[in-house]
Amino acid sequence: MTEHLYYHDSFLYEFDAEVRDVTAVDSRSALILDRTAFYPTSGGQVFDTGWIVPAGQPEPSRLRVAEVAEREDGNILHFLDNPTRIQRGSRIRGLIDAERRRDHMQQHSGQHVLSAAFVRALDMPTVSFHMGAEFCSIDLDTNILTAKQAETAEALANEVVTENRGVSIRFVTSAEAKDLGLRKLPPVERDQLRLIDIEEFDLTACGGTHVTATGQIGGILLRKIEKVRQGWRVEFVCGKRAVGTARRDYTTLAESAALLSTHVWDVPEQVRKLQDESRAVKKSAEHALAEIADLYTGRILGEATDSGGRKIVIRVFPDRDLAFIKLLAQRLTRQSANVVALLGAGTDLPSLVFAQSPGQPFDMGGLMKVALAKLGGRGGGSKDMAQGGPAQVAGIEAELSQIAVRLEENQKP
Repeated sequence: MTEHLYYHDSFLYEFDAEVRDVTAVDSRSALILDRTAFYPTSGGQVFDTGWIVPAGQPEPSRLRVAEVAEREDGNILHFLDNPTRIQRGSRIRGLIDAERRRDHMQQHSGQHVLSAAFVRALDMPTVSFHMGAEFCSIDLDTNILTAKQAETAEALANEVVTENRGVSIRFVTSAEAKDLGLRKLPPVERDQLRLIDIEEFDLTACGGTHVTATGQIGGILLRKIEKVRQGWRVEFVCGKRAVGTARRDYTTLAESAALLSTHVWDVPEQVRKLQDESRAVKKSAEHALAEIADLYTGRILGEATDSGGRKIVIRVFPDRDLAFIKLLAQRLTRQSANVVALLGAGTDLPSLVFAQSPGQPFDMGGLMKVALAKLGGRGGGSKDMAQGGPAQVAGIEAELSQIAVRLEENQKP
């Protein structure tokens, strides 16, 4: 199996190795080396990236390592962006993307500290860990987690970071581990376990890359807590990523404050005021729309003539929308027991609404399908009401008139 150099030194960014095999997986070129510092995806931590430089060749000829994965036999696959002519048995130099590695060390070590803090302060164990491109998350085994509790764990975690406690690595057998008080034992029995020991705070089995002192984590910032099926999820960021996230958040908040002509701390209150004003305006607009619909209803029903014992209403409103004609259709069919309303709106989004008073014999959903088959668009509905969006305004009025003629003849489409 490949020798895992990162097990012993997470700050190893360059190494020499021999190519044991050149293979392809799903048409992707991959190298297997006798030793590597490239970390493969495992235990919630994502893979390293970087470059491989063939021995005796200049660095510009280096090959990009796009992904790293570990096979079940312990050999590590280094997937390359492009096919390679590297031969088995040749020597290479591996170059780790140091910035990405340092970020992963900060996030993963921060997770260990944060998970231990939740256990020590709140007796909430971590059941899973995920490292994403923008934020990380842990899932906690608990029925309830308040914002105040999360802040308590965050404060404890950052105390440990500030104290710059040592972080060491040691290897023990599974039997020895059972007596060491690990925060979490791995689910699979192994001959040897790699332990990450945060001085007098946390001890747990882990194969990931970590800092050598908690101060290198650089701070832990909780972003969000949310209820998930298996408990509660806590999103967080650490170190340089936390600084970048906080800067982006503050920039967004400052821009929002400028738009509202207020201080950043007063943005929530200003947003609440705008929401209240918006609800008031919406309520007023709905009330005015209802009044207009009532006025139209009275006038339309007064002007409509009976045809075969029912009033067939045809109207196309060039400056109204779907909400208005739907409300008008409801008013017309409720105020009279013998109304069939064929209504259209000719705004930027043309709309149709067909409705009939309860007890009338026609099928509004069927009529809508017939109309849209000619006008284009989509829609549908029930026997008494249907709505649709024709592809264009042209032809709507003519189609409604043709449908009205068929209804007057008491013929279904």
